[in-house]
Amino acid sequence: MNAAQIRGARGLLGWSQADLAKAARVGLSTVRNFETGASTPIANNLAAIRIALESAGVEFIAENGGGPGVRLKKSAS
Repeated sequence: MNAAQIRGARGLLGWSQADLAKAARVGLSTVRNFETGASTPIANNLAAIRIALESAGVEFIAENGGGPGVRLKKSAS
């Protein structure tokens, strides 16, 4: 999971940095600094961010030759 994926995931959800920070129960500066490349969160905070986004319906796509990415899970119809 990288900073670009986090920004993309927030965009898909329509979340602000503050929304993500609240959902992940981390500081706003943690999200802001990670997205700008100023710092990498500690493992617990990084995991909390991932869990918050995945719980909201985001899927992280691993590097598979085409580059890492994000998408929304297909809703059950």
